[in-house]
Amino acid sequence: MNQIFSEIPGFSTWSNVEEVHKGWSSDKKYYIQTTDGRDLLLRIADMVHYDKKKREFEAVKKLDHIENILMSRPLNFGICNNGQSVYSLFTWIKGEDAEKVIPTLNAAQQYQLGVQAGVILRKMHEIPAGQDQAPWAEYYNAKINRYITNYKACGIPFEGADQTISFIEQHRYLLENRPQTFQHGDYHVGNMVVTPSGELGIIDFNRLDYGDPWEEFNRITWCAGLSPLFASGRIHGYFNNIVPDLFFRLMALYIASNQLSSIQWAIQFGKKEVDDMVHRAEEVLEAYDNFQIYIPKWYLSSYRE
Repeated sequence: MNQIFSEIPGFSTWSNVEEVHKGWSSDKKYYIQTTDGRDLLLRIADMVHYDKKKREFEAVKKLDHIENILMSRPLNFGICNNGQSVYSLFTWIKGEDAEKVIPTLNAAQQYQLGVQAGVILRKMHEIPAGQDQAPWAEYYNAKINRYITNYKACGIPFEGADQTISFIEQHRYLLENRPQTFQHGDYHVGNMVVTPSGELGIIDFNRLDYGDPWEEFNRITWCAGLSPLFASGRIHGYFNNIVPDLFFRLMALYIASNQLSSIQWAIQFGKKEVDDMVHRAEEVLEAYDNFQIYIPKWYLSSYRE
């Protein structure tokens, strides 16, 4: 084990190293305690992923100037394990998984954490994408085409798939002329923690990307399934309570597309994961009345404590 880490600067100050067995990433993750009382997150990947991991690390560094948000901050990046691995070192956020904490809170606390999540996301989206980005409609329409083709080929039908695909086809036009910004890439309660003081922290940026900022709401179904109050608060916090109608139409398009892709994606993880995704797709169809509506039933237009 020491051989893997020994080339990383500061290794001699590490007093405790524990592997973290969470998430879907192929990275090896470790929680580190140092002799001077710091808590760190170490991610290790195979050297073949060097360029990708470097892009990820450099992208997260662009968020470093944003104050007043709690997130895993980038510290160091490089090669280790005798040239066989690439490492990324971040700050560790002390807290409990948001998925576990949120259901134990009262309504007002759930909603306020959601508002925090929305405000943090809005700040992240202040980072613009580079000028070399392909037009969003061109990029995402190609992605939709793959999603539909892969879903039809995967052999796992779910009731309501035809309505989902029909909704997607009818709303592709909304993708034209969308802005593009930094994206966390997997923004939902599974990548959030709640600190002992009740602050929301954001973790796991390994799926970061650039694109339409509103696409980040394609996984809000995970939040809504846990707490409609949290999910609604997240939307209100993002838009400072003034939510445009266009947002709901695009969110529905992105959620519909994501549901199609998630079923085919889950096949590699086995039947249980496929069944979970089919069940989640059914929940989405219920929330959107088989995509006859574009504002989900779980959404609360206002909340007063």
